[in-house]
Amino acid sequence: MNATRTTGEAGPAGTDNAVRAARGLARLALLCVAGAVAAVVVGAGSGRWLILLLGLAGLAVTGAGLWWALAHRRAARLLGALLALAAPVCVLVLYAVSGLWAVAVTALALWGAGLACARSALRRLRKPHGMHTRSARPPRRAVLIMNPRSGGGKVGQYGLVERAEALGARVVLLDLDTDPDPVALARRAVAEGADLLGVAGGDGTQALVAGVAAEHGLPFLVVAAGTRNHFAMDLGLDRDDPATGLDALTDGVELRVDLGDVAGQPFVNTVSFGAYAEIVQSPDYRDAKAATALDHLPDLLVGDAATPLDVRTDDERLTAPQTLLVSNNAYARADPLGGGRRPRLDGGTLGVIAVRVDGPAQAAELALRGERASSITALTSRRVVVEADAELIPVAVDGEALTLPPPVVCTVRPGVLRVRVPRQRPGAPYVAPSVDWQRIVRLALGRASLPFHENIHHENVHHKNADHRNVHHKNVDKNQEQSDA
Repeated sequence: MNATRTTGEAGPAGTDNAVRAARGLARLALLCVAGAVAAVVVGAGSGRWLILLLGLAGLAVTGAGLWWALAHRRAARLLGALLALAAPVCVLVLYAVSGLWAVAVTALALWGAGLACARSALRRLRKPHGMHTRSARPPRRAVLIMNPRSGGGKVGQYGLVERAEALGARVVLLDLDTDPDPVALARRAVAEGADLLGVAGGDGTQALVAGVAAEHGLPFLVVAAGTRNHFAMDLGLDRDDPATGLDALTDGVELRVDLGDVAGQPFVNTVSFGAYAEIVQSPDYRDAKAATALDHLPDLLVGDAATPLDVRTDDERLTAPQTLLVSNNAYARADPLGGGRRPRLDGGTLGVIAVRVDGPAQAAELALRGERASSITALTSRRVVVEADAELIPVAVDGEALTLPPPVVCTVRPGVLRVRVPRQRPGAPYVAPSVDWQRIVRLALGRASLPFHENIHHENVHHKNADHRNVHHKNVDKNQEQSDA
């Protein structure tokens, strides 16, 4: 097989150009920020500063109101919701009446432009390398397991069964009335000679079958026929047309990606503990997500329904987080709801996001500072241990509700999964890093470190991991050579 990269490395000329472009954008970002400050100073004049500052106060009040709405019931919930809605409306009315709306809009526009320039500057310094791909021969005995109800019936809507069979694959439809076991079906397919396993379904089913594929060193094919398809998104697949994923059967390339493990069970995206994991245990959650969450959150946030967690990572100990998200590779931003994306799936680490909001003051800080708030902890680790004083801990594994006995151990298995993807695919959109204004200032003054240093270090780590994988997965690579022969 010929190994290629999805993104080439920059030479010296490209590095110099990146430095110049990044410095120019950093200076432009600082000019925009200075312009925003000047607009406030000139526009507000004397005596109207307080009115402009009320905008930030309104944002903080909105965060506090949302806390009361989520953490309480009845009158307190109603008052919190009214406060969260009324605060921004009152600020807008106050700006309009005082004649400061033009100043506020101008300042916000300049601030937004400065933020965009700052992120572009950091992007040029940290241009991500794509995951390694290698050419692959079409499988001879592909077996695809399909969930006909997943994603609202995408299997039937896009004619996935017919298209897969036309490409030579054997399709196994899950009979959901008989509580099928995807793992048993995948193992049976391997025993009958399958040289590729695939799934058209949700991420939970994807993970179970991916575990079997990794165990036997077989390539794994993802068809984005679930509801959210986070794994498919981070692989760069077309989520709008699941049928395009089947192109990998005839014209595919292969990626080596990591696979998460929680208490011996594989996961491709996330393992959740705390409030979300407690909520999804409810039988009403599937049909009424919002109503079920609102009904359970008061007891979980300020009541005694939540199970206190003690979390140990490689370097830190986290005490009693209300929500804990452990991901197969880290998300680009610390989004506790898992709405972001992962720049890589082959980094060999777990992402960890822990959230604890103890009251309206911290909720206000969260509204003002976002992922930099003190209530959010984001880090990476190779191993995460979750303990609790309970016989069973509620856990959501790739969205599927489970209960596991503590301690629950999460680990990552670097590079064990061979994923077959179409050669032509949209690719995952780049997510800009969080803005570090101190670094922007240093960059604008010409004092920042050269670009790509972080990437070079990352690549060295990656190659060390690759060497480890080559030794650790010697038998797997033998199976790969046999299947591609």
